[in-house]
Amino acid sequence: MIGEFSPQTIFMITGVSDIAILVVLAAGLSTLAYILRQPVVLAYLATGALVGAFHFLDIGQQYGLNLFSDLGIMFLLFLVGLEVNYSSLRHVGKAPIVIGLGQLVITSSLGFLLTTAFQLPFISAIYVAVAITFSSTVIVVKLLSEKKDLNSLYGKISLGFLLVQDCVAVLILVALSSLGGEGDIVSKVFSTILLGVALFSVVFYLGRKIIPQIFDLFARSQELLFLVTLAWLFGVATLVSKVGFSVEIGGLLAGLSLANTSERLQIAHHIRPLRDFFILIFFIILGSMITVSSYTGLALPIIILSLFILIGNPLIILCIMGLMGFRRRTSFMAGVTVAQISEFSLILMALGLEIGHVREIDVALVTAVGVITITLSNYLILHAEQIFSHLSPYLRIFERNKNTEHQIPRKQFKKPIILIGAHRTGQSIAWHLPKSELLIIDFDPEVVDRLKRQGFDYLFGDIADEELRETIDFSVLKIVISTTPSLEDNLATLKILKQIQKKEKHRFKIIVRAKNEKEVEVLYAAHADYVLLPHFTAGEYLGQAVAKKKRFDFLKKLKEKDLKIMKKEIAT
Repeated sequence: MIGEFSPQTIFMITGVSDIAILVVLAAGLSTLAYILRQPVVLAYLATGALVGAFHFLDIGQQYGLNLFSDLGIMFLLFLVGLEVNYSSLRHVGKAPIVIGLGQLVITSSLGFLLTTAFQLPFISAIYVAVAITFSSTVIVVKLLSEKKDLNSLYGKISLGFLLVQDCVAVLILVALSSLGGEGDIVSKVFSTILLGVALFSVVFYLGRKIIPQIFDLFARSQELLFLVTLAWLFGVATLVSKVGFSVEIGGLLAGLSLANTSERLQIAHHIRPLRDFFILIFFIILGSMITVSSYTGLALPIIILSLFILIGNPLIILCIMGLMGFRRRTSFMAGVTVAQISEFSLILMALGLEIGHVREIDVALVTAVGVITITLSNYLILHAEQIFSHLSPYLRIFERNKNTEHQIPRKQFKKPIILIGAHRTGQSIAWHLPKSELLIIDFDPEVVDRLKRQGFDYLFGDIADEELRETIDFSVLKIVISTTPSLEDNLATLKILKQIQKKEKHRFKIIVRAKNEKEVEVLYAAHADYVLLPHFTAGEYLGQAVAKKKRFDFLKKLKEKDLKIMKKEIAT
């Protein structure tokens, strides 16, 4: 392949001026989006739209930019795989598979009825129906990461059924790719499935037995760990691409193989900046596909299909999860994650155009629906909590009386201390409080299982859940501590707790956590009694301890106490 490159093609791949135009424009629009408090992904899409509309450069002919786009998806799926710890998947069970496959069947069937109603040719109708079935793992993971919700129950379920969608999408793409060659189509599809199962089995075995021990050897050198990680990622992606899968799936497999390593957090820290840059190019290319002249006569189909994805897809998820026994909050939060189409949808249509199965107007239809749903779904996902609080009473029809989630105890808890969130900061606080006086609220199923084993009283869910609050006797409450790092969640918690104080005519102290000094000011303005800045509070505590002690024997006792707590956490 290298021998085919001329100086001109190399310049096309690495042209600094082209990249500079895109990055500078994206930076300017992202700054505007930040000022207006809009998702930066909209700025990326707008960058692509401007570049395409004014023909600054022909993105479609830029091999290098398209390569960067592919790398962005590969790096993102690598980080997705890195987050999928095998032990955490046990807490979700078979639900993502059932939900994912159920949603695929229902959405594609209803989509086919809609597309045939628009009088699309039979093959085109099938392509469009299948294309609008898939949702974007790229966007959902990015937004859930920003919300710190990837480890929540709905986050894990969403990630699970999105991966099911991606696997089905890859199988379809590989099967369609085989249509260009000779041989029996059925046998090719069957062999592809067998090969996929074999690859995942090998990765699972290596990730459990061999790779963690190898990567432990590189842990002392951050530079070497980063380099070896990249070598492993590109090596796996190359190997996978040679056997018929995409480099994106190779990235996912590489991430899965490292999910059980003790260095996975360090690896993720190093890879995220690469992902953020390359994924920028992906969204710019997506935005550049908007050309007004391509959409003549498509206004009604675009509007109806967009509404079907934005409203119909979440309703389908709500119905499936409701029948499976999930609570309406979990079902709703997972449902809004599928309110857009996937990058695989666009790839599917492009491949169909290349084979000759679909027309350019069909590709334009799916592209327009993609831009609309991706744009609007950002708001749905980021503001899902507020939307749910308004719709909650109307969503009871999607909830069975008996649910399959961690059951909320029917008794009322009479505890003077409530701790919201029991991750790193929260669990450290919990270990220093008497269990008999403490109630912990958390929505991470792994955390809840750990709390149960450690003997803490807990509630699985969110303080925003009205049914959960009914199990708490607020008349004896003295203090609430929220350790969530999300400013939006803490403001919502403050609002709810202030309403409870007014209703119960009972005052209790409220402590919330902030990430920086600016958030401290905002939370105090919302009437928090104390705002916790972990680094500030830890420094103050240690400073006071050192100042009061003439001898420093207390450090040994403090060390022993910390190690004892850490051993308990590891043991459970």
